[in-house]
Amino acid sequence: MALYSIVIPVYNSEKSLDILYTRIVNVFENEIKQPFEMILVDDCSKDNSYKIIKELSAKDPRIKGIQLAVNHGQQKAVLCGFRHVNGEYIITMDDDLQHPPEQIHVLIDEMNKSDDWDVIIGAYDTKQHNLIRRFGSGLMNLSHNIIYNKPKDLHMTSFRLIRRYVIDNLNKINISQPTVGVLLLQSTRRIKNVQVHHDKRAYGKSGYDFKKLVKLFLRNVITNSDLPLLAVMYFGIFSLIASMCLGLFFLIRYFAVGISITGWTSSVLLLLFFGGATLFSIGLIGRYLINIMLEAKKYPAYFIRQTDGDLKDE
Repeated sequence: MALYSIVIPVYNSEKSLDILYTRIVNVFENEIKQPFEMILVDDCSKDNSYKIIKELSAKDPRIKGIQLAVNHGQQKAVLCGFRHVNGEYIITMDDDLQHPPEQIHVLIDEMNKSDDWDVIIGAYDTKQHNLIRRFGSGLMNLSHNIIYNKPKDLHMTSFRLIRRYVIDNLNKINISQPTVGVLLLQSTRRIKNVQVHHDKRAYGKSGYDFKKLVKLFLRNVITNSDLPLLAVMYFGIFSLIASMCLGLFFLIRYFAVGISITGWTSSVLLLLFFGGATLFSIGLIGRYLINIMLEAKKYPAYFIRQTDGDLKDE
């Protein structure tokens, strides 16, 4: 029998954890009938989430808890869980009950149909996210298409079933700004979607506001591609050619007509425009240099404050 490891990042989810635990246990004991473990990674919640995790771990040895010392973000919390899994298959899902545990069997059934697939990702039949979250997801999907040549019909979500060898490969990667979906695309192309339900959020609100989503998109683009640098380079080439053509036009007009070109306003506007473009380019290069500095320092991806349950060592 295959052991399934369920990795769930937790943040301010004290109201949903008991329900999530009960539903997952019911699904595995009565439907899937396979052994499992749950690794709940508390990303420095402000409520009693880790207290509930400790209680669940105390009454059920299949539940393992990890509390991070500071808020590192969902991606690093998931990777922290990956480094403590024991299962042959790893499931990732959210803590807000929008990924119905009753749909886990859909991922497993699809994986069992063929050995050709390394990752099965749940594609939502109807998204229950708000407009801002959908916009952010669209930006991320666009960046994945452009940077990683992701098939346009492949939808990336955080409801996944992954073979163990892929997780082992991911655990060898140590970068300062990881994104699980990106790492999966870099590790294997044997990724397939299967349609699943997507429920409304039962409690609270999403931690991804517009600012965080845009920041995540920009970080993904700058950290994992040279597209911004290429854009600046092509803009510079275009500006050089345009200035040469404009200079040639003014020169010919001066000798042909004998009229000098006046235009104080246009000169000022051009100076302001190219001055701003230059400062933007310097700032962009600075961001790349900061990323290089962070990678060179090799800071740990996360800091663990405490653990509960029989966890596998990293």
